[in-house]
Amino acid sequence: MTKQYDADVIVIGSGALGSNAAHTLALKGRSVIILEAGERIPRWKIVENFRNSSKKANYNSPYPNQPWAHHSYDEQYIENTGSFDFRPGMLKLVGGTTWHWAAACWRYLPNDMKLKTLYGVGRDWPMEYSELEPFYQRAEEALGVCGSDTDDQSGQAGQPFPPRSKPYPMEPEGETYLFQRVKSRISPAGYHFIHEPNGRATRPYDGRPACSGNNNCMPVCPIGSMYSGDKHAQHAEDAGAKLLTDSTAWKLEKGHDGKIVAVHVRSSTGEDTRLTAKYFIVAAHGLETAKLLLISDVANSSDQVGRNLMDHTGMGLQFLADEPVWPGRGAVQQGGIFNYRDGDFRKKHSAIKHAMSNNVPNMTVAQRLIAKGVIGSELDKQIRHQAARWVDISTVFEILPHATNTVRPSTTRKDALGIPMLTVHYEVDDYVKAAKGVVDADYKKFVSLMGGTVIEDNTGWQNRDHLMGTVIMGDNQKDSVVNHECRTWDHSNLFLATTGVIPASGVINPTLTGVALSIRAAEIIDKEI
Repeated sequence: MTKQYDADVIVIGSGALGSNAAHTLALKGRSVIILEAGERIPRWKIVENFRNSSKKANYNSPYPNQPWAHHSYDEQYIENTGSFDFRPGMLKLVGGTTWHWAAACWRYLPNDMKLKTLYGVGRDWPMEYSELEPFYQRAEEALGVCGSDTDDQSGQAGQPFPPRSKPYPMEPEGETYLFQRVKSRISPAGYHFIHEPNGRATRPYDGRPACSGNNNCMPVCPIGSMYSGDKHAQHAEDAGAKLLTDSTAWKLEKGHDGKIVAVHVRSSTGEDTRLTAKYFIVAAHGLETAKLLLISDVANSSDQVGRNLMDHTGMGLQFLADEPVWPGRGAVQQGGIFNYRDGDFRKKHSAIKHAMSNNVPNMTVAQRLIAKGVIGSELDKQIRHQAARWVDISTVFEILPHATNTVRPSTTRKDALGIPMLTVHYEVDDYVKAAKGVVDADYKKFVSLMGGTVIEDNTGWQNRDHLMGTVIMGDNQKDSVVNHECRTWDHSNLFLATTGVIPASGVINPTLTGVALSIRAAEIIDKEI
């Protein structure tokens, strides 16, 4: 007798990674159910929420924060037990957190994937760059990435690198005045400025208009030029997938043969549903994926679920240049300085990336001046003067995976559905701290070369919202959660589509890689069904 399932594949999470996996499978004719804890909200509503919000600096503020689907800035959502206040921006709604990302779409370098072999620290990926390259290309086409085909992204000022099988889907945008001026004055000192590949349309693409430079990518692109995960949630539905909102997956059920046989789902009214499928993909982002596995007691024979938590913990510097550089026009990020992305120094300290934030600084400038007692016409004068000269450097460090940096289901806090919230323990290690001196020296040079005056030297460690490692990938089932296919070692029909599988962080934003791995996993599943 043929067994009946609710779907061929159930995808838990409708963010960019889950939706791209669902879309890939739906296009193949597979029956797919997508589960989303949050709701679907139209873009115009989020734009209006932002306009009416008194918390303009809070990127989560325009988005829903329901008692059964908290966003990460809710004080109850994450309890920290380490010295670092780990609080990345996370959303729960159709499309996920790419509603308010900066859209950076970097590829890892081949050497990033051989960190242990080449430099004796961290872990190697269980796959070669060449295996992932075709899926990088598909991910770039899905997200509509614009980029430079001539940059050496290793920062060695060589030939275009890493290798590509095709050009970027779209040409890069023109350089902002800020980028032009800082590049012009700092690069003669030997700093390598590289265009940042990003998921913004520079011409109409996949129903998205060309970017018009609103400089509002975070908290929301008002016109939908920047890619967000809801795009492929809709594409998946159009291809036949069924999207269920207000559907929180709270338990995976194991069968006698070791396979996952069902997922248990709870609505905001407390109604429980049991759904069955041949395959399951958990795509509930780097923190919630680990929590669901731990609550369900699955995929954890290695005791590595919820361990090895990595973020690109960073530092920052704001200073005033001696000339107007006019930040705040165009995308919020356009490029980075890559002098320390790869090399033998990685045996001693982490890789480093500097980027220039291009946000409109007026609010920050005004708040600082008012706090100092500047008012009236002098306030207006100083806002104009300082906002025009504002330079904001954002730095990230390569993080190593440590079993002691963890995410766990909370033992003291539960949401409105009775499901545990999150407890995080995170510490910055000596590998990162050893690179701080390099960054401090760079900051001094930047300020000097720009004739600058330091406003804020944020030498304390900062969140960068790039979650990795929590369900780590490896080639040994004794010390990893998934293999190179993103298939859990313990359950042959359970795959994880999350940046949490990434075993070595490098210094680049991991979303594009997560999408590439998710599409690849979906292709593997399709061949097995």
